[in-house]
Amino acid sequence: MKKSHMWLMILCCLIPVVGIVLVSFFKVPLNNVLFYGMILLCPLSHLLMMRFMGHDHSSEQHAEYQHHTTSIAAPKQEK
Repeated sequence: MKKSHMWLMILCCLIPVVGIVLVSFFKVPLNNVLFYGMILLCPLSHLLMMRFMGHDHSSEQHAEYQHHTTSIAAPKQEK
């Protein structure tokens, strides 16, 4: 497991716990929290996913996606 993936999992587990503690401590109405949370859930999760679930962009892995140039080769001469 990648170290960045482990930290992301820990963060995703701690955010709801901290959110519940803050809602109960500040006595914020739960329907407001759920409403705004649902609005922000999709864009925030997309940003986190794009940031932390990156791929290794080495040249070997993506060699098949490089643009191919066509060249006219001279015909092989027979011996």
